[in-house]
Amino acid sequence: MPDSADVVQALRSALRGAVDDSTRRRAEYSTDASNYRVVPQVVAFPQDTDDVLAALEVTRTLGVPLTARGGGTSVAGNAVGTGVVLDFSRHVNRILDIDPAARTARIEPGVVMASLQKAAAPHGLRFGPDPSTQARATLGGMIGNNACGPRAVAYGRTADNVLALDVVDGTGRRFEARSGAGALDVVPGLDALVRGHLDILRTELGRFGRQVSGYSLEHLLPEKGTDLAKALVGTEGTVGTLLGATVRLVPIAAAPVLVVLGYPDMPTAADAVPALLAHAPLAVEGMDSRLVDVVRRVRGAAAVPPLPTGGGWLMVEVGGDSLEEALDRAHALAASSGTTAVGLFPPGPEAAAMWRIREDGAGLGGRTPSGEQAWPGFEDSAVPPERLGAYLRELEALMASHGVDGLAYGHFGDGCVHLRLDIPLERSGNPLRAFMTDAATLVAAHGGSLSGEHGDGRARSELLPVMYSAKAIDLFGAFKDLLDPRDLLNPGVLVRPRPVDADLRRPWARPLLADGHGFSFLHDAGDLTTALHRCVGVGKCRADSTATGGFMCPSYLATKDEKDSTRGRARVLQEMANGTLVSGGWSSPEVHDSLDLCLSCKACSSDCPAGVDMAQYKSEVLHRTYRGKLRPMSHYALGWLPRWARLITRVPGLAALTNAALGIRPVATAVLAGGGMDTRRQMVTFARTPFRAWVRGAGRGSVTLTRSVRGSERQDDQIRGRNEVEAVDGGAGSRGRKPQVVLWTDSFSDTLAPSVAQAAVAVLTAAGYEVLVPQDDACCGLTWISTGQLDGAKKQLTHLLGVLGPFAVNGIPIVGLEPSCTAVLRSDLRDLLPDDPRAVAVARETRTLAELLTAPAPIGPGDRWQVPDLSDVTAVVQPHCHHYSVMTWTADRRLLTDAGAQFSALAGCCGLAGNFGMEKGHYDVSVAVAENALLPALRDAAPGDVYLADGFSCRTQADQLAHVQGVHLAELLAAHLPARPAVDTRP
Repeated sequence: MPDSADVVQALRSALRGAVDDSTRRRAEYSTDASNYRVVPQVVAFPQDTDDVLAALEVTRTLGVPLTARGGGTSVAGNAVGTGVVLDFSRHVNRILDIDPAARTARIEPGVVMASLQKAAAPHGLRFGPDPSTQARATLGGMIGNNACGPRAVAYGRTADNVLALDVVDGTGRRFEARSGAGALDVVPGLDALVRGHLDILRTELGRFGRQVSGYSLEHLLPEKGTDLAKALVGTEGTVGTLLGATVRLVPIAAAPVLVVLGYPDMPTAADAVPALLAHAPLAVEGMDSRLVDVVRRVRGAAAVPPLPTGGGWLMVEVGGDSLEEALDRAHALAASSGTTAVGLFPPGPEAAAMWRIREDGAGLGGRTPSGEQAWPGFEDSAVPPERLGAYLRELEALMASHGVDGLAYGHFGDGCVHLRLDIPLERSGNPLRAFMTDAATLVAAHGGSLSGEHGDGRARSELLPVMYSAKAIDLFGAFKDLLDPRDLLNPGVLVRPRPVDADLRRPWARPLLADGHGFSFLHDAGDLTTALHRCVGVGKCRADSTATGGFMCPSYLATKDEKDSTRGRARVLQEMANGTLVSGGWSSPEVHDSLDLCLSCKACSSDCPAGVDMAQYKSEVLHRTYRGKLRPMSHYALGWLPRWARLITRVPGLAALTNAALGIRPVATAVLAGGGMDTRRQMVTFARTPFRAWVRGAGRGSVTLTRSVRGSERQDDQIRGRNEVEAVDGGAGSRGRKPQVVLWTDSFSDTLAPSVAQAAVAVLTAAGYEVLVPQDDACCGLTWISTGQLDGAKKQLTHLLGVLGPFAVNGIPIVGLEPSCTAVLRSDLRDLLPDDPRAVAVARETRTLAELLTAPAPIGPGDRWQVPDLSDVTAVVQPHCHHYSVMTWTADRRLLTDAGAQFSALAGCCGLAGNFGMEKGHYDVSVAVAENALLPALRDAAPGDVYLADGFSCRTQADQLAHVQGVHLAELLAAHLPARPAVDTRP
């Protein structure tokens, strides 16, 4: 292979698009959504078709391998290579034309599937096949792998919906692949090859709908229309590079109804499939009940609609010209299902929730019920549907004999099974080879295909001789040699394949064990490397999920750069664990460059179906990098903000003096610059009267101020009962007559936004609670966590447990007001202090204000209290990222709805995200993130609309960028109480 420097120089001379051979970039593109790691020489981002042609000319001239890549969601190692990787998704992604009359679309290969669906929808049309990755998978990748998806049972595979392809083969020939007479003439020798192998084409290929493995050369038969375009679909970039495609569109189903059928187990569910196919369903999906158990455990019971009983389910979608017709068809189908466990879901939130579970299957299935990492590889085997039940029973027996487990789901209507298995890849590839060899034999015995939609890639190509005769394998090789005789296009795939156990990523990653000072990584056996490999590359972080209520990944949405996706960051960190490419350990510049624009929003911890928590990983990296060393100034200025705020607000008059000084712009600019912050920002305003000072003064009688338990260091003395919580200020009401609640005032609510805590007192008192306020400060250490000062965070949290622990162990609810701080108590607390039983109690008892006010008795407010009438309120609501990710925003939505408010809840981060948007170098991205949802919504708001945001950062961002003052839920409710006590709300 030519020297990398020569390749890079030639590409930069020929292309207008970016050419990047940096270590970090190569790390990001070293793997896709598979088990494989192949580091490229260089990654190029062509600006347009001319750039693609120029890149192809360079690689042919220099003899460099080339791999085309779209969204990088290939699960079989189809989109990684040693030479040049061309990323089509960044720029070569235009929808060139939609013809509603002809029901066709012309697209470039980088078009994301969801974008085509959105563009076609106004015409009542859609592209038929719809893989679960449609929100980030590109049409080029779908054509390369012959993708299918749930509704392929009605609309066919991608190959069935492709009309023509604009292709450049490995010799440099550019041609339009189409069907009909003379279609094969564009490739000299192809017609003769077909005529010489008619027996193989007619007997070994195209035996059933999901036979995707190998080349689908049956389309070249005259009785199949001599369709070169369809034959090139599924060739995985090994014989040509796609420049454009003309595809068929189909009408959108008018009123699809989802029927969920319960069966004792998955094989029994599969047995019912043939009878259901007679009803011409739009989709027939199978799903293991254990997969749904994972959703309940990870996302909460509310994420799963009520389902019929069963150990396995079929999700069957039927359509009709009207809802009534679809429901009639649904009832008829249910009658043929062989089960009485039936659930009907018309179009709506419950049906959408079920489809979300199915769409996230690849990530959710990444852990077995026992919590072990499960891997792709044997990801999408397929058999004729009538053989599916028997196949699944034998597959379960095979898995048991190999001692592996996994959660089955998939396109049962087509006989396609998705399955990730807990093969111990952290040790070697030997167990993978052993299982894959036996599994391939089993699939072949049932007349099936190793791949039912994802292609063979590096995962299955070596095993094709188990499925095909030697003559068929030779035919594949001859076809490849006609179009790519030098084997430069995606080598190692399909023809002359790499071994199934070569180039594996996981075995080469070194353990990164918890050091006792940072996070414990309880859910990943105490190993950050195991946590990092939760990311198997499904790429949901690259999807624009804001339209559907998602929050991940704000920086990627702003930059559209793989570097700024959760997956891109995980890949660089995985390379750090490997140590051969990214070799500088914790201090590697590649690592810190990759993490720089991570907002620590924690959205990935809930939106990523694999449960990646990049905020936690970033904090751990910063902790390991700077522990015992001099840190960036922003870590002291912003990471210690609660400390500075306490010092300033405790000295009488100092807050007013500080605010006045910082109101002088040159002074503020100097402070911002000196503290490592962006000088375009404004400084915060410190409260002249912090909340606890207000309690001791104007607030006396509104709350019960308590002294935290002191004394012995013995744990049983630290965890004391309610009778030993001493009141130092007689509160409203008599002890024992009202339910008690602890109002935990974090550093922000105490020293920067005391009006929020004061309003919370009014609301909680009106709701019938005796409000307890700890006398001592109890900081959660959030700012220490976000800057990776985990030793300091642990000290803060240990003190907090001494303050809040006695209440928690006695079942007294703790209400948090600042969402990010509340989230620390609900999540990070237990992972930072895993051995302290008080952490479990505090996490269990901590609630948001909305959670408390919507909770049933005995925790919730009494029956006599009614939520204030908010029917006169129209609001733009910004749920805080940590609120959404850790606590969920369900209770807030219910409270506002019950109160009669009219509101629109935004999706996505505000862009400030604590210290992120304040730090030097982040301002432009912070604003760009705000433009994703927040700023457009504020500009579109009507006069008098309320901006509701519980997060201090969210309110600060709106104030500084849009000059809009936000209110906290507590303030909104307090302002609408029928008769509320007068409180001093001055800052």
